[in-house]
Amino acid sequence: MTSPVRTPKQRKQDTLDRLENDVDAWVATAEGDMPYLVPLSFLWDGESLLLATPAASPTGRNLRATGRTRLGIGPTRDVVLIEGTVETLAPAELPEGVGDAFADRTGFDPRRLTTAYLYFRVRPQRVQAWREADELDGRELMRDGQWLVSD
Repeated sequence: MTSPVRTPKQRKQDTLDRLENDVDAWVATAEGDMPYLVPLSFLWDGESLLLATPAASPTGRNLRATGRTRLGIGPTRDVVLIEGTVETLAPAELPEGVGDAFADRTGFDPRRLTTAYLYFRVRPQRVQAWREADELDGRELMRDGQWLVSD
């Protein structure tokens, strides 16, 4: 049995709750015509998601080269898709306390590893959320970095 179709306001709140409470996302990037998909942990600060991955990894290279990504959060029957712009940060460029907050939230501290990691701040530009086919209409919650649904 499926849940009733959510109002746009409820979808936005559920999306914000997922960003606040989930820890992992599927991160999609591309190099030329070759797509790349990996799971990464994130920290949500209320405006952007912070990711970390090795600087030399395909994901790290692609994020730096394109400045764009697409993230999938949640199960396929309750998904949040985020398209965002990416800012690259070296560990030393993180604002005070952010590296510790990332480590506390994700259980992973890239600053303690010998492999060179970079952090990537993803600023959502488009957000979509739906549970099943009956929620495909109205799935777009954010466009051009602006929420389409007021609080």
